[in-house]
Amino acid sequence: MSEDSSTLYAKLLGETASITWQELQPFFARGALLRVASEADLIEAALAVTQDDRDTVAKWLANGQLAKLDESQARDWLTRDPQLWAVVVAPWVLVQERAVRPSRH
Repeated sequence: MSEDSSTLYAKLLGETASITWQELQPFFARGALLRVASEADLIEAALAVTQDDRDTVAKWLANGQLAKLDESQARDWLTRDPQLWAVVVAPWVLVQERAVRPSRH
């Protein structure tokens, strides 16, 4: 990662926040939500979108790591109300359901 990329990565990381599905619904209605798979790095995805890295974005779209949020996912999130994280990369809002880590006993 170049210095410019690492600076942008840090900036995007600082702009990432926990958010509720209720707060995201207006963005979904406008078609502006991109879902990032739980196992992917939300900030790496935001960085690729910001830098217009078409090859990386196309690869992630093809393998499902990045996708426009569909209606079935929206209904699922409405029902479950999971913990979500989001970052704005205009005109998109990238959103990720945080993976639930098993508790250690």
